[in-house]
Amino acid sequence: MGGRSGECPEARAMAVGNINELPENILLELFTHVPARQLLLRCRLVCSLWRDLIDLVTLWKRKCLREGFITEDWDQPVADWKIFYFLRSLHRNLLHNPCAEEGFEFWSLDVNGGDEWKVEDLSRDQRKEFPNGQVKKYFVTSYYTCLKSQVVDLKAEGYWEELMDTTRPDIEVKDWFAARPDCGSKYQLCVQLLSSAHAPLGTFQPDPATIQQKSDAKWREVSHTFSNYPPGVRYIWFQHGGVDTHYWAGWYGPRVTNSSITIRPPLP
Repeated sequence: MGGRSGECPEARAMAVGNINELPENILLELFTHVPARQLLLRCRLVCSLWRDLIDLVTLWKRKCLREGFITEDWDQPVADWKIFYFLRSLHRNLLHNPCAEEGFEFWSLDVNGGDEWKVEDLSRDQRKEFPNGQVKKYFVTSYYTCLKSQVVDLKAEGYWEELMDTTRPDIEVKDWFAARPDCGSKYQLCVQLLSSAHAPLGTFQPDPATIQQKSDAKWREVSHTFSNYPPGVRYIWFQHGGVDTHYWAGWYGPRVTNSSITIRPPLP
């Protein structure tokens, strides 16, 4: 929305003045088509009229509707539509390569015991059992402990510091694991919210899950939501893995896939 390079201030002021003669409802409609960050970083600074319009709840509710974040019959109260819009637009799985489609890309193999980590395909029968039909692969552990991790840089993913510190939206973590029917295994998970200095500000570390030999081998989901955590969260560290309990050569330990970290817009 800024002026062209070399354009004199008088010409820019005249252009803004002409635009400002439009009805406010038309201006609001125009603003719904402008990228949200440009609205805040550039357009809002142009004049007091634009600032006031850009601060209106109506604009951000329209942008949510236009992007498909809400429907016409939306009836849930929203504390801050601007924040809701940004968090909804950023909403996605922040873990990269959660289903082993790219091998071990993006993952750090912290402990690689036994015959080491391996990627395997879900069989046709396993795909029928898994709740997400898009998942086709998984990571599998061995007879000595195997652990892998990934660090999410929130700022790099679009979540700026003020947004995280003032809103502190819920952070939801999910993981899926399964044992083999012919071998017992032990699965473990640890997730930490970290400061800029990588000091822990919140930790989720459930007791290791031990699955006995000749179990049903069904896929199990583990989940946790971080709420009301202290300000200063800049990174999220996710680590999971395990070991088989019979120390058999090969890959008889727990299988893991479809891991996710998502940040949810605040709702009552």
